[in-house]
Amino acid sequence: MTDKHALIQPDRDQQATPIHLVDKAGLKAFVKELSAPQRAALAAQKFEGDGYSHAILPDGDGWSVVAGVADPARLSPWCMAKLAEVLPAGTYRRADADPGAALLGWVTGQYRFDRYKKDGPKEGPRVLLTKEVKAIEPALAEAAATALVRDMVNTPAEDMGPADIESAAEALAKEHKADFHVTKGDRLEREYPMIHAVGRAAERSRNPRLIEIEWGDPKHPRIAVVGKGVCFDSGGLDIKPSSGMLLMKKDMGGAAHALALAKLIMERGLKVRLHLLLPTVENAVSANAFRPGDVLRSRAGISVEIGNTDAEGRLILGDALTRAGEEKPELILDFATLTGAARSAVGPDLPALFTREDATAEALLKAGEAVDDPCWRLPLWNGYRDYLKSDVADINNNSANAFAGASVAALFLDRFVPEGTDWAHFDTFAWRPASKPGRPKGGDALGLRASWQMLQERYG
Repeated sequence: MTDKHALIQPDRDQQATPIHLVDKAGLKAFVKELSAPQRAALAAQKFEGDGYSHAILPDGDGWSVVAGVADPARLSPWCMAKLAEVLPAGTYRRADADPGAALLGWVTGQYRFDRYKKDGPKEGPRVLLTKEVKAIEPALAEAAATALVRDMVNTPAEDMGPADIESAAEALAKEHKADFHVTKGDRLEREYPMIHAVGRAAERSRNPRLIEIEWGDPKHPRIAVVGKGVCFDSGGLDIKPSSGMLLMKKDMGGAAHALALAKLIMERGLKVRLHLLLPTVENAVSANAFRPGDVLRSRAGISVEIGNTDAEGRLILGDALTRAGEEKPELILDFATLTGAARSAVGPDLPALFTREDATAEALLKAGEAVDDPCWRLPLWNGYRDYLKSDVADINNNSANAFAGASVAALFLDRFVPEGTDWAHFDTFAWRPASKPGRPKGGDALGLRASWQMLQERYG
């Protein structure tokens, strides 16, 4: 969402079109209160109170809207999002109650990725009014963070390379007077050898780097947020088929999530000492690409045999997680579009969640339920560690079998997180293959708001 219309505004009794929300159980009582012309209009539009359905009613010299929801007393973020997509431009208010949780979907429902389209939107915004003025800024902040993920993931790799992610991170750091640091070139090769190896085949203008931001009072609890930034994944020498590359512009979705979460933390002034780490590369093919069978050094001193160059995300995360752990954070969160196995296990809508601590998993799962950003926990099962054994190195980056691929990838990452550190890993898709109200097809934030809700509860 590149425009900055104020899509939510304080309700000061200004002129607005009313929106009535009803469920199937309450429809009969609602219809009884209507005039004959209104009942006729409702019948003509075959409105029966189904979710996301709506009808237009004549209302004096104007008109009003009636929309179906599951429960008018407990609104989801998405229950009014369809209205924000289809109603004419103008100002609206919910009749007889406040929109509450529906504020977020009202904004995200008007998201459009039109960077490459000659003709932009032809009509103005739909504005929703609320008496709960304090709810406006949090809703707009979450919507803006969601839009940041969508914009970054939707942007093709040609315009979203390592330098572009660096520019986005630098702008955020400057906005919040945060410390900003980038490691690349010879120093990257010395200090973060796995990040360098994965990205060294890309052309010079798209060379690999580790981007870091530090923000907040050093006296506050230290947390680290890490995001996989593979700007395009060809698979390397274990090259993907063409069909497998079609969505690989989204392989930096973890970095987009991490940057968006950092944005929320800094904008909302959460009382933490934040360390953001974005290992950023392009996994390309050239004469100097890293090879199957190579043994890579890592920042942690663990040697890694390359069983598959297309299992590159875990390599760059390994070095970044090692760096994060050196500062002894009390919590590390990482986001990565890591495995197809996670999608086979839980589908596109649910990020696969891995944690060491049961309490952290429970907090994230409950937070996701509370804000309708659900996650699903998968096991860090010690019995699968043998799948990563190597005959020539400390560990292999790929399993010799196809079992439990998401768990095995998470177990690889676990080797690079210091023992005893509270750590959560999101294997997220960062993409929505089909549109839903408030959630258009394309790049999307999955697990972002669950993490933000949990962090607010823990550190707010």
